[in-house]
This record gives sequence, C-alpha cells and structure tokens, in this order.
Amino acid sequence: MTRLQDLARRLVDGSSVLVRRLAEPVAAWVRKGRRDDLTGLAAVLGCIVRALLALLGLYLLWRLIRAVPGLLWLIAPLWCWRAIRAAPHTATEQATEEAPEEPQTDPRDAVLRLLYDALGDRPSMYLSDLLQHLQEQGHGKDWKVADLRTRLEALGIPVEMRLKTGGRGASRGVVRAQLPPLSQPDPTAASPAPSTAA
Repeated sequence: MTRLQDLARRLVDGSSVLVRRLAEPVAAWVRKGRRDDLTGLAAVLGCIVRALLALLGLYLLWRLIRAVPGLLWLIAPLWCWRAIRAAPHTATEQATEEAPEEPQTDPRDAVLRLLYDALGDRPSMYLSDLLQHLQEQGHGKDWKVADLRTRLEALGIPVEMRLKTGGRGASRGVVRAQLPPLSQPDPTAASPAPSTAA
C-alpha cells in the first residue's frame, strides 16, 4: 500500500470515527428526553422534540454553509486533520511501537494479549479501568474511554454496552468470554506484555 493510499484509508476510517464521536453525545442527549414516570407517546415526546431540535441544528448548519461557502475552506482541512488523527490505524502503529511484536504478528493479537493481561483472573472489566491499566503500562496516554472503545471495535473486539461488575453501575466494558481467540494461541516466550511476567 502506498503512502497516499494509506493516508486516504486513514481519512475514511477517521471520518467514520469522528461521525460516531459527534453522533453519540447527540443520541445520548435525545435519549435523556425519555420520561420514565409516563407511558405511551407522552413518555417519548421529549425524545421526539430533542431529535427535531438536532435535525434543525443540522439544517441550520447546512443553510449557513450554503450562504457562506467559504466556510468549507476552514471546515474541510480541519475535518481532514482531525480524521487522520482519529483513525484506528494510529492505534495499530502505536501498539506495535510500544509493545514490540514479531513483524508477522496480527495487531489484534497484540491488543488481545494486553486485554488478557489487564483482565488477569477477572471475568470482565470496565473500559475506564482497562484504560487506566493500559496508561499505567505506557499505552494510549492521551486516550479517552471513547477512543479506546473505538479502537477495540475497529479491531473486531466486542465491547459490552451495559456491563455490571464489582457492584458498580452499568457501563461499557470487556468480557473475557466474549473475547475472540488469539490467531497464534502459543506465542513465543518473548512476546507477552511486560506485566504478564510480573
């Protein structure tokens, strides 16, 4: 793959990440409009109003760009820059730099080994706890929980949306039983993450 093709792929992947990052808070805000103390249409009326307001905001943004097309000269480069930075491809590069593997090793295997190491003997773990563990090991220093979730999903690693563990409330996390197997289940002794040997 040429450098230009790689850049184009990162732009596409990063754009989908940015769209999800922008859509998730809006969707959460719309869901908060639901009233649990009511039933029927009255219960979801708040959600409908909030969804209409979100659509109105998109319409006004479209009208603004139509009225002042010069704004695209600011928006497009900024979007491209943010998309390339948000692309999951950067996570693969960072994982291979920070936790060196053999060149032929599947990048997902490197991440799975980090996950198994973080889980230890636990059946599940919140993403917030997992991120803290990874950052203590020197991975993803500037990441937020949403960044970690996006990167895991990009690698095909399932994330449980409403995990309950340790008597805490429901939150996103990983479950050992849901993790895919390693493509190389018996790696060389030098491969495991540093904390596995401890």
